[in-house]
Amino acid sequence: MTVWDALVGQRHVVETLRVCLGGRGMTHTWLFTGPPGSGRSNAAIAFAAAIECEQDGCGECQACHTVLVGSHPDVTVIRTERLTLGVDEVRELVRRSALAPVASRHQVLIIEDADRLTEQAGNALLKAIEEPTEHTIWILCAPTVEDLLPTIRSRCRQVVLTTPTDREVAEHLITAEGVAEELAWSAARASQGHIGRARALALHQDVRNRRRSVVGYPTSLTGLQACLSAAADLAESTAEEATTVTGEVDAREKADLATSYGVVERGRRPREYAPALAALEKAQKTRAKRRHLDVIDRGLMDLVSVYRDAIKLGTGADGELINEDIRPQIVALAELSSPEAQLRRIDAIFTAREQMLEFNVPPLLALESMMLALRVPRRSA
Repeated sequence: MTVWDALVGQRHVVETLRVCLGGRGMTHTWLFTGPPGSGRSNAAIAFAAAIECEQDGCGECQACHTVLVGSHPDVTVIRTERLTLGVDEVRELVRRSALAPVASRHQVLIIEDADRLTEQAGNALLKAIEEPTEHTIWILCAPTVEDLLPTIRSRCRQVVLTTPTDREVAEHLITAEGVAEELAWSAARASQGHIGRARALALHQDVRNRRRSVVGYPTSLTGLQACLSAAADLAESTAEEATTVTGEVDAREKADLATSYGVVERGRRPREYAPALAALEKAQKTRAKRRHLDVIDRGLMDLVSVYRDAIKLGTGADGELINEDIRPQIVALAELSSPEAQLRRIDAIFTAREQMLEFNVPPLLALESMMLALRVPRRSA
């Protein structure tokens, strides 16, 4: 099994990168773009492993193994849970790029969230990629080329990943994860091409339960109280899920900080510890907020899938539904409202998404406004 086998539905990307590794079109700065879940980060790490591997990504050697598990000394991956990627982190990466490789011919630096670079961080990065050292290769990942400064993207060779088909995702779950065929297809449809989401849905019952709760909202939104209750439920459940993920990391980081400052051994806190702890807690708060918004965003996309299915039924389009397992509810929703009304509801969801992600509107307030816009008429007796 090579490092490329994990790239689901990206055969053209694999072929392109392999040609470059053979000496045709290789460059020092790359930009991997593609929709969420298409595997940008996986592709970047696979490419890094292939660069360090003497057999272009065999998947079996020490170089491939250490890159894939994140312990290769010459491959650095920068990822962030915060809203932005700051200049201090980029300057440290730029400093590292000037160093010679430790164990191989090339040093590979991957920025997974290049779309979150602040303007100052982008300018710091630009200076490094304008005149890269001979042994350094940069790989930037972003949803689209427009997410980066024009001066940066103009200096990159772009690799475009596409959304895998349901069949490609389902076959991957069956062959790589051993998932039963019916469950694999259900997870593939529900994920809408997002590999990580499909894997989570296929392997974890609690993830499926949470999604089932969200996609059950539309037909229940028949009055003011129902809408406000649904908004509160979504805000609370997503906050709990986000806290579960970040809480363990936060505790571990605080323990590591206390150890590094000798708090445990000395039994007292040195003067430098308080500002370091304050900085850490500020960063953790920002990360928790971003994680909560990410979880809400996933729920919003699940809601959109329900209205897309209702439009499909309302217009008489052929093909399976994304939410085939709740077809009776989709039928009921399509009977209650026209396709035009469903489109307006989708627009309301994206408005709420923009309010939270771009304009910092409190999640509960944005969700309450959205749920009211999603309200459906009561069935006549």
